[in-house]
Order: sequence, then structure tokens, then C-alpha cells
Amino acid sequence: MYYIIRPLLLSILVFFPVLLLPACRSKGDALLLEQALALAGENRPELEKALSRYQQYPADSLKYKAACFLIENMPYYHYYEGESLGHYANYYKALHEHKKRRDIKPEVILDSIKGIYGEFNIGRLQVKYDLREIDSAYLCNNIEWAFKVWREQPWGKSVSFEDFCEYILPYRIGDEGLSDWREDFYNRFNPLLDALRDSGATDADDPVAAVRLLMTQLPGDEDVYFTTTAPSGIPHLGPAVSLYKSGSCREISDFVVYACRALGIPCHLDFMPVRGNGNAGHVWNSYRNKFNELYVQEFPDAVYPVQGSRMQKWLKSKVYRYTFSLNMPVAREMAPRAIDVTAPYAEYYARYLKIPASGLYRNRIKTKFVYLCSSRKMDWQVVDWAPYSKDSVTFENIQAGVVLRLATWKNRRMVFLSDPFSVDSFSNEISYFSGNGACQDVTLYAKYDESDCGKRMVGGVFEASNTPDFSKKEVLHAITELPYRLTTAVNVAHSGKKYRYVRYRGPEGGHCNVAEIAFYENPEDTLALQGKIIGTAGCWQGDGSHEYTNAFDGKTETSFDYKEPSGGWTGLDLGEPKSITHIVYTPRNFDNYIKPGDTYELFYCDTVFKSLGVTANASDSLFYQNVPAGRLLYLKNHSRSVQERIFTYEEGKQIWK
Repeated sequence: MYYIIRPLLLSILVFFPVLLLPACRSKGDALLLEQALALAGENRPELEKALSRYQQYPADSLKYKAACFLIENMPYYHYYEGESLGHYANYYKALHEHKKRRDIKPEVILDSIKGIYGEFNIGRLQVKYDLREIDSAYLCNNIEWAFKVWREQPWGKSVSFEDFCEYILPYRIGDEGLSDWREDFYNRFNPLLDALRDSGATDADDPVAAVRLLMTQLPGDEDVYFTTTAPSGIPHLGPAVSLYKSGSCREISDFVVYACRALGIPCHLDFMPVRGNGNAGHVWNSYRNKFNELYVQEFPDAVYPVQGSRMQKWLKSKVYRYTFSLNMPVAREMAPRAIDVTAPYAEYYARYLKIPASGLYRNRIKTKFVYLCSSRKMDWQVVDWAPYSKDSVTFENIQAGVVLRLATWKNRRMVFLSDPFSVDSFSNEISYFSGNGACQDVTLYAKYDESDCGKRMVGGVFEASNTPDFSKKEVLHAITELPYRLTTAVNVAHSGKKYRYVRYRGPEGGHCNVAEIAFYENPEDTLALQGKIIGTAGCWQGDGSHEYTNAFDGKTETSFDYKEPSGGWTGLDLGEPKSITHIVYTPRNFDNYIKPGDTYELFYCDTVFKSLGVTANASDSLFYQNVPAGRLLYLKNHSRSVQERIFTYEEGKQIWK
């Protein structure tokens, strides 16, 4: 969300402070245009040539305004050149080539490229500035194609000139290299919309109807390789690489933007700087229909209204939308090219969040601006800012229910102004995690919330039978509560009956998610029963990585994820009837439960995070004494995994924040 201010942009902020003020299309716009042309240096004649072309004829007045819009905002755009960009573009090509087989993990592919070319370092690339590189031919070609699709498509009549400029006209998304991409994308995808154009339907003039049809015509899940593994610091790689439809949410969303804008469909890139209950940001696409209602999409998923959607229920503090133009009021302090769109995405939010001076540290430093931060592991991500008055600071449109904190900057270092706090979803009341002076003992079972997978076991049953098809079966145990630790042991009411076949059958909609199962014949046994593994074949990933056999491989970090939501099961043919006295099982997980042999360190937040000590663990739980009550806690695993999250400890339970 936040950009490095490159030298050309820095010169604008220093020498042309008027750019930070709102301007209308009059003297102010003329000044903006002149400032941009002045910064173009030797390339100024090329930009003036494009302007001159559209000034000659009154019929081209909108094209002239479009050219002005692009040039006025060019000072804020740059791109990179260098061999390493091509080398690392091959990472996304390799993902594309392996997406159906999924025979090589993204980490392996990336490590291979690093081994050959070294770590990606954006500082070694050459920076190029749009103002000084774009010629008249490139600029005019982009304008002509943008106007062509805007005017020829039936849904174009529902798109205002302002939306056209922001979400169809731009020749780039971010900091990718310059390329002539419009014609190629138009030829690839425009025929897919013939049915809508020829239908005469009443919604043929609706951009959302167009994008919905487009998405049904594009390849689905099998053609997309989503992974959060990416070269650190890599810029946008442009339309050609986006066609691989591989990478993170950014790369996949970029593809949708190029495809839509090439067809005259206004497509937004919306994003949250960080999830409200996670440590990473997220970006997706959104659209407005002809009635100005907001629709969202995470490609290749369907396009759906944001109102009442799962995205509205997601925990987040702020949502922004990338724009091509400078967001004047916040250019100095926040993202230069983004607008606040939190309100439609928030199920519960505070229109105005006023924090009185009493909520700030008494020894706070003097500051003009206060930053609102959201938790990211043991760090804090800036998500908003507001001017500070002598008695309070007020933020607008803040989604409730997440942990926030106030800070400022001094000597390039974040300085906190308040304890962490949360805003109640219903009352908007502020509660601070300041502690109450008391201490408590805590027992911990995880370092990150694993409940999403655990919920998929509730309603599942362990069954036994003496017929291989389980046509006659008995229930050994039904799971009625959420498993909260690495291993759960349950006793089976011993009837003396013996069974040859035993299995776990997942609940409806649970994909039979389970990581490990062990059946025991006697109460004192420590060795589980062995047998031939049986079950329903096929995993959701389609690559054999999460098959039913994983439930008996002795590894709690591998799991079964059945290809269908319901009907999956996994079990054992014991070869001969055996008694079952108890069962031990592990829910599917992402290796975030407490594990024997790992080394952990617990922290609590008191102005900064402070350690409560390092311990080597011998079981699937951790016990700490004298932990400050009412404070945010954070458990770090020094042995494995990267997923960790803040929590509180209340009534004997970890409450994830």
C-alpha cells in the first residue's frame, strides 16, 4: 500500500507543493499539466505531440482530456529494467507449466532460481520514469484502444468519463514495464462476449453482466495456480506474465484487470493492507453495475454482490482502492494512489472513531499526524492516519472488531502513542489491552488459530464394522466439540465386541479433513493397531498430496482433504477382528499446534513486546506461570513454521485476535 518515493516524485513534492492540494479542471489543471511537462525534460516534445493531436479537432475533446489526465499523473509512475526481472518472471512461467501436475512445490522452483541467479534485489534494477520514456505513439495508441472499447461495447454507456479515466484508460497497473497489451488481450477475450452483445438482453449494457459472462468463459480452478510463495520485493511483472494466472492474489488480480480493461469493463483493484485477524494483506477485483452497486471477485471464483457476502464479514480495519490519479488529500502521509472504500466492505464499522487524549500515553511526543496501526505478528502495519488536535484524534470508516494501535514516526522509527485496543462491533466502545496488574497461569495449545480446520471435524464419526463396505456398522465415537490441541484421545465404551474394519467418516461439508488417526486395542497400549489403509481416493488439490493414506502416515503435518465436500472416509482393514478401547486423532492443520521437541518463547505486549522466557517443549501443550493478565500475548516457535498470531487468555482459553 505504501510506496517508496523515487527521486522524480520527491522533486515534485519539494518543488511543486501545490500538487498536494485538490484541483479542478481549470487553472489548477493547467498548472498540473505544465508541471508534468516540465519534469519530462527531453521527452516533453513527445508528450506535447500527443496533446497537439487531440487539440486539433473538437470531436477529440474527450481524448484531449484523457491525454491530460494520463500526463498529469505520470510523475507518480516508474518501472524497472534489468536481467533479473526476466529470470524471476520464469518463476511464474514454471508455476504455469506445473499447475496441472503440481509435481514440484513453489518453494522448490523459487529456490532453484535463487540458486542460479541469486536473491532478487530490486535495488540492482534500473529505474525508468514514465514521463521521460513514453512517446506519443505509445500514448495515443493506448488512448485510441481505450476509447474504442468504451464506445463500442454496449456496457460502455453505463460507464462515466471519470470511471473510464480511472479504470479503463490507464496503460499500466503499478510499476510493471511498459507494453502494448490492449490489442492482444482484446483479440483473445472479446469473442467470449459475443453472446451478450448479440442477445439484446436488458442487461447487455451492464458491466457486471459482461464480466460475469467473461468469467464463465475463462478456464476455472484448473488453470490457476495460487501460492503465497513469491520473490521478495518483486514489482508487478506486466500483462504477459499475468497470462500465466499463477502467483499470489496480486498477480492473479492483475490478470483480471488487464482482461477487463481491454474489453471496456471498469475493473478495480481493492485491497486491505493487512487482515484483521492475520498477518498478510490481500487484494482482489471489484466492479460497479449500472445501478452503482458494488460486486467483488477473487478470481477464479464467481462475481458476487459485496452486500451480505463473506468478504463483508472478514475481519479487517481498512479497505482501499488503487487509482491511477493521485489521491490529493493523503499524498503526503499515505498511499499516493488509493481511495478509502472501507464502508461498503464493513458489516460493522465506526463512521467516526474518536480517541480522546486520555487514551494516549501521557509522555507522548508532539506530532501533527497520528497513524492507526493494525497488528502484523509482533509488528504494526499503518492502515490509516489523521491529524491530531490537542484533545483527541478522529479516524473515519474503521471496521470494528480488530486490534488497533496508535503511533507516530520519529527519526524513521515507529513510536507508539497508545496501548493496543479494540472497537466493539455493536457499541463502538474502545477497550484497551492495558492489563490490570494481576498475573495468571496459562496453558497453551497453539501459536496460531487452527480452528477453521478443526471445525471440519465436528460432526464426524469413528465407525467399526465386520463388513468391508460398512453396510453394518457401529459408532465408536462421535465428535461433538471442536478439537483444540494437536492430539485428542477418546475412550470407546468397551463392549467386548471385535471389528475387522475401522474408519473415520467426515461430516457433511468437511472434506473428511483429518491429519492423523490411531486405533488402540488395549487401554495400556502405546503402539497403535496396524492394517491395510482403506478409504475414498482423491484429494481436493488433485495432485495426490492430501490422499486418505495420510491419516496413517505418522505425520501430524500431513492430512486427508477429500476431493468432494461430503462422502469421504479413511480407515484400516485390521486383517482380523480386534477390540477398540481408545482412539487418538489430530485434525488437519498447518503445523501450528504445540509440538513435542520444539522450542517456544512467549511474549506479552507492554508498550513493546517483552519476553516471558524460552522453553523446550516435551508435550502438545505449554504451561506458563505469572503471565500478565489483560495483555496481548504472542507465542513464537523457534523451531518451525512462520504462522503466529497475537491472542489473549481468557477463562482458560486462547482467544485469537
